[in-house]
Amino acid sequence: MYSVLDIIKLRKSVRAYEKDKNISDKDLNTILEGARFSQSAKNIQDWKLLVVKERETFRQLVPACKDQSFIADASCVIAACSADTDYLMTCGQPAYTVDVSIAVSNMSLVAAELGIGSCWLGAFFEDRVKEVLGIPSKVRVVAILVLGYPAGKKLSEVVTTTRKDVKEIVSYDKWGF
Repeated sequence: MYSVLDIIKLRKSVRAYEKDKNISDKDLNTILEGARFSQSAKNIQDWKLLVVKERETFRQLVPACKDQSFIADASCVIAACSADTDYLMTCGQPAYTVDVSIAVSNMSLVAAELGIGSCWLGAFFEDRVKEVLGIPSKVRVVAILVLGYPAGKKLSEVVTTTRKDVKEIVSYDKWGF
């Protein structure tokens, strides 16, 4: 059994997928449960997840996502959206960007636990994604999560990018960077 920190370390951005290996409905539902149980401002739970499984739609999404061709080989693509764009948290941040991001992060971690790779996309043209997927204009597409099994290897074998040392990202009590 993995610890939460083990899963966080296992999760990597995967950009090469086994083209013909689909995620089971059971595993996909487990991943979606990760989003469903995510925390949200005022418990609004305002995420909407558009699950795409059609290969032709993947191909249409490639140019809408800045020609990231690996999308065409995915098993599943999730457009993570929010319709409530008005609520600002007391700190001044729009709640939907934070809430949907937490949900996407949780889905990535659940996918990693299942041995499924993921890649969080922020590099996309929102208007073009909305057009391909038929998303209403008032809805915001916050992120796109690409899911699939890593090509030719297990998730644990995918090369990890280097991470900054904790001393570079943490300061205690007062700003000290």
